[in-house]
Amino acid sequence: MTKIENNFSLEDISRIIEMAWEDRTPFEAIEHNFGLNESAVINFMRSQVKHKSFKLWRKRVTNRNTKHLAKRSPDISRGYCPTQYKNR
Repeated sequence: MTKIENNFSLEDISRIIEMAWEDRTPFEAIEHNFGLNESAVINFMRSQVKHKSFKLWRKRVTNRNTKHLAKRSPDISRGYCPTQYKNR
C-alpha cells in the first residue's frame, strides 16, 4: 500500500473513487470530506485504479466545469443526478 492508502479504510477508498468518478462532485467536496486536494486525488486515483481506467478518468475530468466549484454554474446546487439514488 502507498502512503495515501494507509490513511483510509476500504470504505473511504471506495467512496473517494466513487466521488472522483461522479461528474457533479467537485474536487472541493472530496477535499472537504477526506482532506485530498485535486492533485492528491489525481495521485490517489493513479494508485487505486487500473492504468486504462485512470487514463479514461483523467480524460473525463480534465477541464470539466462541474468538477471545480469556481468554474461550476451557479444553477448546479446538488452533487448528484436526481435519478442516481432511487428509493427502493
